[in-house]
Amino acid sequence: MNPVTSSRFSRWILPGFAFKAVVIGGGYATGRELAEFFLPSGPWGGVLGMLLAMVIWSVVCTLTFLFARQTSSMDYRTFFGNLLGPGWVVFEAAYFCLVIIMLSVFAAAAGAIGPAAFGVPPIAGTLALVCGIAAVTCFGNDSVERLFKYVTFFLYAVFGVFILLSLSRFSGKIVEGFAMPYPTTGWVGGGVTYGIYNVVGAVIILPVLRHLQSKQDAVIAGLLCGPLAMLPALLFLICMVAYYPGIASEPLPSDFLLQRLELPLFHLLFQVMIFSALLESGTGAVHAINERVAKVLAPKGRPFGRGARLLIAGLVLILSVFVAAKFGLVDLIARGYRFLALLFATVYVAPVVSYGAWRIYQARKEGKVPTAPAAAR
Repeated sequence: MNPVTSSRFSRWILPGFAFKAVVIGGGYATGRELAEFFLPSGPWGGVLGMLLAMVIWSVVCTLTFLFARQTSSMDYRTFFGNLLGPGWVVFEAAYFCLVIIMLSVFAAAAGAIGPAAFGVPPIAGTLALVCGIAAVTCFGNDSVERLFKYVTFFLYAVFGVFILLSLSRFSGKIVEGFAMPYPTTGWVGGGVTYGIYNVVGAVIILPVLRHLQSKQDAVIAGLLCGPLAMLPALLFLICMVAYYPGIASEPLPSDFLLQRLELPLFHLLFQVMIFSALLESGTGAVHAINERVAKVLAPKGRPFGRGARLLIAGLVLILSVFVAAKFGLVDLIARGYRFLALLFATVYVAPVVSYGAWRIYQARKEGKVPTAPAAAR
């Protein structure tokens, strides 16, 4: 899309939708991440932790978008080459770990949906997800952006109905849950951990920033990322409070609530929504790798067509499926995500809020315009 014709939706809202697409994944959509990182601090502690994570997302996304625009870094390799210099290879390794763990979580979640919704073996759901991600990513940017847009509308609609049904059926239990004097200890740690390992989605969606036309666009888009991504989760957590603390140990809290709603058709629709969320999140992660490879090949005049995109997506996805089969959804979220939080706090968050913010300030002070895109190596 030509930047001159980019709509306000593409400049301000689409980055938030894309960020939400990467963040939501299997653990968010099923409620497993919320149970792992927020409910241990009690209902009110969980809300505080979510608000903290939301602020982290908005701040880091804004700095990331400003830095990316200033340095014309529309893929994560170029971005970290400008941010870390030779240290970009550290992020490359960290990002590969992230993608494998993320896709493993998605594969495990898709495998859990099969038996729960359709009575098919777990491998059927996993294979359907793998094929869907590979199919969308092989068609490039436009295909991925359309997926982000339409799945987001579907997801918000289904989540909205789910929240309304849960609030109407469980409102008394929710009020009782929030009224109980549960300790709120640990909400800062939960919010920071959840916020940091997920905020790397800001660099995964860099190709979407090609629509930005100004610093104002970057700031608005960045600030909106936090609320757009966190609002469904916050409402979901409020519904989960109806069955706190027992629901915290459920592998699929969403399924736990849906069974108590006793609406089989909506239960099925919700599972389709979760699968759609897995599809867009996994697509965003794999697409970032494809765009990284495309940037390497472009200066050398080598084609990077659909077949090559499909091959890379297939290799990454197959490896992830093996990891998912070995560890399972709960262990992957509990162990893998805490490791990722520490890793990305070191190689991404700390550099972008210090050196990245300083470079943004210096550029503004000196009145510099964004540079020409740097060739990835």
